[in-house]
Amino acid sequence: MKESIVQKKSFQFSLKIISLYKMLQKEKEFVISNQILRSGTSIGANIEEALAGQRKRDFTAKMSISSKEARETKYWLRLLNESELTKLNVNSLILDIDELIRILTSIVKTSQQNLTKN
Repeated sequence: MKESIVQKKSFQFSLKIISLYKMLQKEKEFVISNQILRSGTSIGANIEEALAGQRKRDFTAKMSISSKEARETKYWLRLLNESELTKLNVNSLILDIDELIRILTSIVKTSQQNLTKN
């Protein structure tokens, strides 16, 4: 099966989140780094589950969870950025997560519309 765009982008984003996590750990920032690691890597994990779903409802539910995790990740990134807990620049990650949120929102809306048609 060919890798989807959202699958690829979420995996690449997870790798960036892991790098950020490592940098935050070196700066002894443990609370937000753990939150970002969990929510940021959960996006791709739920997309993988969605793509393996056996029913359309499974797919829609998992993509919806991915969308929620993406929004949570954006919250933590914004908080990290504006709290000045670190001098690390996370603006590019915020742009990345905004793109993922747009893609996931579109997928979820289309999936929900298709469920109501059937």
